[in-house]
Amino acid sequence: MSVEIKLPEMGDGIASGDVLKILVAVGDEIEENQTIVELETDKAVVEVPSTESGKVEKLHIKEGDNVPVGAALITVSGSGAASVSDNGAANTAELQEEPEETPAPAPSAAASNGSAPAQSSQAPVASPPAAAGGDTALIPAGPAARRIAREQGVDLQRLQGSGKHGRITVEDVEQFAASGGPAAAGAVATGIAVPALPDFGKWGPVRREKMSKVRRLTADAMAVSWQQVPRITQFERIDITDLEEFRGRHKARAKEIGSALTMTVFVVKAVITALKRYPQFNASLDLSTDEIIYKDYYHIGMAVDTERGLLVPSLRDSDRMDIFELGTHLKATADDARSGKIDPDLLSGSTFTISNQGGIGGLEFTPIINWPQVSILGIGQSRLEPAVVNGQIVPRLLMPIGLSYDHRVIDGASAARFVDSLKKSLEDPEGLLLGG
Repeated sequence: MSVEIKLPEMGDGIASGDVLKILVAVGDEIEENQTIVELETDKAVVEVPSTESGKVEKLHIKEGDNVPVGAALITVSGSGAASVSDNGAANTAELQEEPEETPAPAPSAAASNGSAPAQSSQAPVASPPAAAGGDTALIPAGPAARRIAREQGVDLQRLQGSGKHGRITVEDVEQFAASGGPAAAGAVATGIAVPALPDFGKWGPVRREKMSKVRRLTADAMAVSWQQVPRITQFERIDITDLEEFRGRHKARAKEIGSALTMTVFVVKAVITALKRYPQFNASLDLSTDEIIYKDYYHIGMAVDTERGLLVPSLRDSDRMDIFELGTHLKATADDARSGKIDPDLLSGSTFTISNQGGIGGLEFTPIINWPQVSILGIGQSRLEPAVVNGQIVPRLLMPIGLSYDHRVIDGASAARFVDSLKKSLEDPEGLLLGG
């Protein structure tokens, strides 16, 4: 008996993935839980295991394909392929009931071929706007329609589907986008028409590279933050001479237990101390209800430079770790992010973000807030500079920082106090580790 292995759910908000590598071939004998495909999603590189054992009969995908959740990856035959998993059965039923939900080419691809997607005789009807923050998971729409809606900035809550039982189809989404319907609340829209680019080829050779998923996701997130958040940046230089000497004395011990006492580890500790004193920095703003959401947990986001682009994994419950545990956890998390093996769930849920560019170079910079957070700390490269200590000019190691914050939630005086807390903590490492 033959069975199709389908792409399972890969996490909250992930509707599809791009095929990076196919690890099996027709005729291969595979085992259950053996990795068959590597996919790149908006959040990470994901290894997809087989749910069956047997012989690979057919490949339904090729490298470079964008595959929606529920789509067939391979067909397996043999004694191990006698039944379909619950997930597979559910996906099969859904695809059989709604054949119109098979992936369709994006509108740009159709337009480039000189043809338009098939349209029904009547444009989809816009439903009344749902309450802000409505659960889009309850909207009757398949993975392909949801993907197109995200790409086109269409709010699915405003659509009346033309499919069976009011299901929203790909054509519904494309028609609504073409008609100039209102964009989704989270869509990147400036309200300003984007002018057409000139023909750069007139002046010399050019080459085009498609944006990676991570780069596109970063671009959208930064545009939303820039449009939504009125930000201010507070600058300071912190004398870390004593902290660097303290760190040097304990590096060997940390190495013995597999930890790494980087400067970032101490900054995380200092940030948590400041967040507990000034909880408005560990918050989010909900304008739909005129409320500030204070978070009673401390998941510190760490900006990590990777080959795929900037990722911000979350160090969950950072306040519960000692300095050596933080060092171990931070290194492992950064390594996983750079290798593409990071758990996608860790790329969301952070409450405050730290971006440390000290290892690359440069001094102060203005980090952009990782919305819906309300603040972010940027760290520049530490340098020996002349400083006045007890009336004498002496060389001191100074670390530049920049704290960007949402001025709707945080006042300048509060930002100055937060930065002063960081300064006092980092200039007194023993007091910091003793909970001072």
